[in-house]
Amino acid sequence: MLTDALLAFLHFTAIFILVTLMAAEAVVLRPDMTPATVRRLSLYDLFYFLSAMAVLATGLLRLFLGAKGVEFYIHNPWFHAKMTVFVLIALCSLPPTFAIAKWRKQAKKLPEFVPTPAEIRKTRRWVMIEAHVFILLPLCAVMMARGIGAR
Repeated sequence: MLTDALLAFLHFTAIFILVTLMAAEAVVLRPDMTPATVRRLSLYDLFYFLSAMAVLATGLLRLFLGAKGVEFYIHNPWFHAKMTVFVLIALCSLPPTFAIAKWRKQAKKLPEFVPTPAEIRKTRRWVMIEAHVFILLPLCAVMMARGIGAR
């Protein structure tokens, strides 16, 4: 029981960190970005990736070592929906990550580099899509946790 509680705590903590970093990216992706903001955004994106990996790792640990066990989850359609939403969010995070990596490289060559307003707007749109799709994860989680739809 203690293991399950600690895994849940770690999973939720990783999720909260991920959401915080997603919000931070959305906040700094503005037309008035400075060169320092470009560098900071690169760090946010790195830590966003690391937190996503922590969410995945702790989720897998809960799946295999948690109190409910694999059998509880594997037959539940909400578990599969949750995994699908997680993958969709990961796919939506790729365009911002690629853009930010490109900006980081340009900023190394040109210290005063800032992306164009159009590039910023496009990248922010992807982050906002991620944020809006993310809203579906808690719905899937609560339905799954209560065994709704399970055989």
